[in-house]
Parts: sequence; C-alpha cells; structure tokens
Amino acid sequence: MSEPTLTARLGALALVAPLALFLALFFVWPLASMLRQSVLDPVGSQAFPATAKIASAWDRRSDPPDALKRAFVDDLRAIEDQQLLGDATRRLNSAQNGFRTLMSRTVRALADEPGPIDLVAVDKRWADSRFWRAIADSTHLYTDRYLLAAVDHARNPAGDVESLPAGESANRVILMRTLGIGALVTLACALIGLPYAMLAASVEGWKRQLLLAAVLLPLWTSLLVRTAAWFILLQEKGLINETLMALGLVASPLPLIFNRLGVVIAMTHVLLPFMVLPIYSVLLSIPRNLMPAAASLGAPPWRAFLRVLLPLSLRGVVSGSLLVFMSAIGYYITPALIGGAQDQMISSVIAFYAIGSANWGMAGALGAILLVATLALYAVYGRLSSDPVVSR
Repeated sequence: MSEPTLTARLGALALVAPLALFLALFFVWPLASMLRQSVLDPVGSQAFPATAKIASAWDRRSDPPDALKRAFVDDLRAIEDQQLLGDATRRLNSAQNGFRTLMSRTVRALADEPGPIDLVAVDKRWADSRFWRAIADSTHLYTDRYLLAAVDHARNPAGDVESLPAGESANRVILMRTLGIGALVTLACALIGLPYAMLAASVEGWKRQLLLAAVLLPLWTSLLVRTAAWFILLQEKGLINETLMALGLVASPLPLIFNRLGVVIAMTHVLLPFMVLPIYSVLLSIPRNLMPAAASLGAPPWRAFLRVLLPLSLRGVVSGSLLVFMSAIGYYITPALIGGAQDQMISSVIAFYAIGSANWGMAGALGAILLVATLALYAVYGRLSSDPVVSR
C-alpha cells in the first residue's frame, strides 16, 4: 500500500484543525492562563522598577541598604498611575499588615516634601525590616507565594517554607472539606447508582426506557433550577418534612437544609446520572448467562453477585466514581444555596478571591490545586484501568 500523499496529509490535518483550535482556545489557553496567574506577580516590578534592581542584591537578612530606601522613594514619586499604586499597596498589604495606612501616610509626606526625606520620621514602621522584605519580595516577577498560601504555607524571613499559624488561613481545611464532601457524594451515588443500573439493564422495552428517562431527565434541567427545587423541598415546611410528619415518622421537622446532609442530598441527585450511565453501559456488555451459570454451580445469589457480576461491573463503577468526584469537588452553586457556613467548598473561596478581592493570584493557585488533584485522579484511574482484575 502506497504512503499517503502530501495532499492527503494536509486534508487530514485540515479536518482535525477545528478540533485542535477549539481545544487550544477553550481548554489549553484557560488552563495555561490560570497556572500563569498562580505564579505571576508583576505589580511590584511595574510600580517600583528602581527598587527591584537594588532589591535583587539584598540578602533579606541584613538591614535594608540606604540605596534601597532612596530608590523606593524615587519610585513612589515617579508613580503617576493611581491604579497601579493602589494595586501595589494591596499587594504589599496582603504580605504585611499595615501597609495600607503606611503607604498613604508616606505618599502624602512625599507630596509635601519634594527633597530628601527620612522615612522613619514619617512613620516608625519604616524601621522594621519586615516591611522592606515585603517590598523586596513584591518586586519579583514570579513567586511561589500564592501556591504556598493555597495550602496554608509561607516563607519565613530566612526563606524557608513553614506552616502558617493556626487561624491565619483556612484554605487547607476547606480543601480537605471539599475532598470529603466529594467522597461522600461519590459514595452515595455509587450506592444508589449500581442497583439502579442493574435494574435498568435487567429489564427491556418501555420499562428500560422509563428508568433511563428518569435518570436523564435532570440533565435537561438547569443546575440552578434543580438546586432551587431542593432548596424548597428541604426546608422545615418543605414537602419532605411535611410528608414525614404527616406519616407520623417524625415529630418535628428534620434539619435538612443549611447543613452537610442537604448538600450531599442535592449534589447526589444532580450527579447521579454520571454514575448510572457508565455502570449501565458496562452491564450491557456482560453476558446474561453468567449469573444462571453461577447458580447452576451452586452459588447463592449473593455469592454470584460478589464473585461474578460485581467484579465485571467494577470498571463502570470506577469510571462513574471518577466522573462524579471530579465534578463534585468543583461545585459552587449547590453548596452556596443549600449548605451552611461550614459546608462551603473550595470553589466558593476561588470565587471570593476572583470577584470579591480581585486577587487573581490566589484564585489561580487554588484552581491549580484542583487541577493537580484532578490529574492525580486521572493517573489513579489509568492505573486501575490497567489492572487485569478491573479491566477484564
């Protein structure tokens, strides 16, 4: 067979080009931008260019040199863009508390005194090396500060990485809470999805179509609408509590909303199709005569299920669990509406940094943490998929 001609190869590339362009624009570029934001810190070098040149030679352990102080004063006087000055002040204040008032007082003093100025006379905090270290650190174009802060770590004055004091940051706690809620939702979906998929695969005709439609119907409804519906159902006077009290099963309304239970219930309903469909597709490929064959050999139904059907369907369970867990750890609307203050997930923190405080570095760093967790899950899934026990 002759090799493809150049025209055929170009034609094949032209067919693939739209897909490659779509992936580059809507997946690769946003992910690369997020990762770049998590390590990019250009404000200091843009606002204080002369300071950045001198700060590169300072060891951060000795007292700040006079040349550094003079360069900083010159940079402050040269700034004409008030937006840039405000961004630089917010960046410094996030690294060292007190910079907001210190900078405003210093800028006013420089405006009143055009000549040389004693910064310590303006404010005694300029004698503290911590403020000068914060200025010097802010002049680096790239930093690991945001990535370390995303897991509640920071660099000490000596440059070593150490944990932040208890109560100063809760990113790690919220991240672990996110993984915990994702695991609970995944477990709930697996416990409900496996029997449901087995039931759907065991029937035929309109019964199967009805069961599948019941699973697919939520996918045709907006996520916000489904969450709002659960908000109404889970209230103290909602349909669920009213039904339980009418049947005499409970004497008072159950706390089903603004807590972890409500979040898990709502998220399980939303993500259940992503568990049922992979298991259902795997069950359809399993020969139906295996369970009767196991029974003919003397295996009771529970043993036949554990030794035959469950191992063969495990590939679908793993695939569904991966889809559910990766979707769950990125949820924002459902925990925000259904959960309480102790049920907010890492996506709420990302939204706060991106929208509330315009701290794109922290938002990108937390997003990078989620990306790494997702890639790790893909690696685990690939390892499990290559296991002969799972893949056979």
